[in-house]
Amino acid sequence: MNAGFGNNKAFGDVLHVITWPEGFRAAASFTFDVDAESCTIAHDPGSTRRMSLMSHQSYGPKVAVPRLLQILKRQQVQATFFVPGFTAECYPDIVKQIVAGGHEVAHHGYLHEPMQGIDAATEGRYLDRGLEALDKAAGVRPVGYRAPWWELNWHSAGLLADRGFLYDSSLLDGDAPYRFTVGDDERDLVEIPVDWALDDWEQYAFYPGVTGSGVIESPAKVLEMWTLEAEAHHSAGSCFVLTNHPFISGRPSKAVALERLIETVKDLDGMWVTTLEQIAEHTKATVNEIHTHARIDVPAFPDTGARFHPAGRAPAPIRQGITG
Repeated sequence: MNAGFGNNKAFGDVLHVITWPEGFRAAASFTFDVDAESCTIAHDPGSTRRMSLMSHQSYGPKVAVPRLLQILKRQQVQATFFVPGFTAECYPDIVKQIVAGGHEVAHHGYLHEPMQGIDAATEGRYLDRGLEALDKAAGVRPVGYRAPWWELNWHSAGLLADRGFLYDSSLLDGDAPYRFTVGDDERDLVEIPVDWALDDWEQYAFYPGVTGSGVIESPAKVLEMWTLEAEAHHSAGSCFVLTNHPFISGRPSKAVALERLIETVKDLDGMWVTTLEQIAEHTKATVNEIHTHARIDVPAFPDTGARFHPAGRAPAPIRQGITG
């Protein structure tokens, strides 16, 4: 196989070899990353000294998740909740409420750890500790995984396969689920791709000194954008996957907009609104093509002061002390 992010078959062909269950023409899933305090602590352990910041994050499990569960109950929609192990340890009753509501609980690291560049042994420990926490909190053995910050490593798929996971939802290279392997590992996973345009973090997230520009979008604008995305996925027969964080989209006006979106998506003719687990099971059972992700080999240049440019243009000299 040639080096590159794909095999010799056009990847677009693989992504479109999917049919939905009888009576459905497209799929949609509403997913929630219940990060709570974990993401800020992982970013800066000293953040635990900031009482107001901790209260901003705990709003998710304390206030928002119960509100979101009520919305989902009214709309008769089953969702997928990605729960870090640390969140499960701090709020086991919330995890039990999610399970009692008939929703899927999936894996989202232990402490929402930074994933970029970590070794396989360390990542394996994060996975195992998260599994243990979810099992202890609510007797859950998840089949789905979403990497913190959507940052999957080349060894991640093998670690997930070792632990019996069915699917991942961290990559951004498609509009519909597909089956994949990495390198020479023949064990395949289902991938259900995500999209930054369908993440509430980019629209609403702000906390001084932590994240965001301070520009918090209107829920009306966000509702319009996400509705257009859902309608486009419906028209294309693909898979609309929305990622929300309860401490963000569980706030009152944002939750109202989210419920209106759920109503709109449900009303699209032939739209299958379900959990990622159900979508992954269907994909595993009906898709025969298996895509192979292969790590890109960066070509060497004789000039050590040059860097490879993926667009094929002439390599630019590295300017010391400048990032961008």
